[in-house]
Amino acid sequence: MAFIDYYKILGLEKNASADDVKKAYRKLARKYHPDLNPNNKEAEKKFKEINEANEVLSNPENREKYDKYGENWKHGEEYERAQQQQRHQQQRYSGNSGGFSSTDFGDGEEFSDFFQSMFGGAGGFGRSSRGSASGKFKGQDISAELNLSLKEASKTHQQTFDINGKKVRITIPAGIYDGQQIKLKGHGNPGMNGGPQGDLYITFNISEDKNFKREGNDLKTAVAIDLYTAVLGGEVNIETLDGSVNLKVKPETQSGTTVRLKGKGFPVYKKEGEFGDLYVTYQINIPTNLNEKQKELFRQLKNS
Repeated sequence: MAFIDYYKILGLEKNASADDVKKAYRKLARKYHPDLNPNNKEAEKKFKEINEANEVLSNPENREKYDKYGENWKHGEEYERAQQQQRHQQQRYSGNSGGFSSTDFGDGEEFSDFFQSMFGGAGGFGRSSRGSASGKFKGQDISAELNLSLKEASKTHQQTFDINGKKVRITIPAGIYDGQQIKLKGHGNPGMNGGPQGDLYITFNISEDKNFKREGNDLKTAVAIDLYTAVLGGEVNIETLDGSVNLKVKPETQSGTTVRLKGKGFPVYKKEGEFGDLYVTYQINIPTNLNEKQKELFRQLKNS
């Protein structure tokens, strides 16, 4: 099987950031999604390649292995052990001027079938005809995405979803942020030869909210007030994540004025009882459809 360059598939350089990977994957996944390309085998193949590339490059641990070992990244640790074994044998027999055969090594010092097949032999050393014991390999990790609304992300709650036909239930802590990734150990693909299962990496996507903009643990919102309240002062009702509150408006408030409501922002991740602040910006609505008498009153104010 030919080597697949995951960076090339996503149109990225090797130094691309995690955010670059995420943006490239979303753009290409939308372009080649089967629903948008019905009966298009080429698009279907491309879509699978894009998902495979994202599963590796969006996972920091897998990406590090891929950058180090390339196409053999899944078996990098076995490769390292085989190399160490090779160096040990070379050091041990470096003083011998004669050639070596497979009988020169004890039963416990043979190179594994895996190393012979994957990495082209043991650097000139022989290989026992009896073969070697099968190694245990960890299963492949899985990446998944979970979409949340801003209000869902502000509450500790449980969600259940399917992975490889199995139901997985997780508790999502309040305050989780967009793009955050968590690992569920042992929820990936099965291992080989009795090896442990891989892990499941879940990336959270938090959708934009129509009322609030999140900046860290703070929230920002805008509220419209009429001209009379802005000039004379009064009260305005505003929505927060946990209900509505009445906010006092000072007389002669200017449009664009921002006030802070301490502790009414977003919960701090895994810090119970701690919250950011809510910043409210006033937008003044200019009255329309005035009658002549009302306009005259404004003229008098202007000339006073």
